[in-house]
Amino acid sequence: MSDIDDDDISVLEDSPVEAETSVIAGAIIESIDSGTPIYRVRLSYSNETFLAIYRNDTLSPRAMVIVPTRYGKDMAQVIGPVREKASEKIAWIERPASKEDIEKYRYNLKQEKDAFKICREKIEYHRLEMKLVMAHYLLEEPKILFFFTAPNRVDFRDLVKDLGSTFRTRIEMRQINVRDETRVVGGQGVCGRAYCCHAVSDKLKPVSIKMAKEQKLSLNSMKISGPCGRLLCCLSYENAFYSEQQRLVPLEGSRITHENQTWTVTELNMVSGQIKISASDGRIITLPASRFEKIDNRWRVTG
Repeated sequence: MSDIDDDDISVLEDSPVEAETSVIAGAIIESIDSGTPIYRVRLSYSNETFLAIYRNDTLSPRAMVIVPTRYGKDMAQVIGPVREKASEKIAWIERPASKEDIEKYRYNLKQEKDAFKICREKIEYHRLEMKLVMAHYLLEEPKILFFFTAPNRVDFRDLVKDLGSTFRTRIEMRQINVRDETRVVGGQGVCGRAYCCHAVSDKLKPVSIKMAKEQKLSLNSMKISGPCGRLLCCLSYENAFYSEQQRLVPLEGSRITHENQTWTVTELNMVSGQIKISASDGRIITLPASRFEKIDNRWRVTG
């Protein structure tokens, strides 16, 4: 059926493209001289970022470079220099992209559209329960990457052989999860801005329902979930702020002494810094959080 040997076919399943999995393969730098500039670069097709160095010259933001990745040599874009080295592996930038590299990259973008269409047709033909997310041609490797999601494990060996026969090059199938799909594809969130996982950071942090509770948000899953169906990434980004602020103010239900009367904290608004308290006679007032202080383990209103 195919003119390609089985050794040229890569069958990879249950191997999500996650941010915590390093995209680097091969040229890892173990030690770096002080003063050597470190850059953060981004792979455009997956939106993953990683650190890399280039000692030959200074690179400007948005410059295109050739770097080794876990899949082979490819093109990446320089985001900019980093001031502090993060606790992650660092790659070596091979060289700035040439005019020929950029032309080939643009040509590959057109080829990827056709490859995506053909692969999706093949998936339907083989009746596989999987959703194709994207296709990508490596710049300096005779290989096509196909990223997909699936609810269960998929036996796509026949599909890979079929694709190998069609494109006559190496084929890799990469299964990613729904969060990664959203990061790769991108889009606009309910806030009106680009998805956090696509535009803010590709480092996906754990998110829990406890974070939504601490931020006094509705626990309606439709309101606190992103398009991927998982809890919103921004819950994790803002959680540190809420945790810090809540240590500086009384909790809801706390009893407060104010104007020689006992009041109860009924509502906290960490964003506006306002606290609502109510008295036994039905009076309700709102005060700034800065007026509350804790003395001898008891909260009171100052001023």
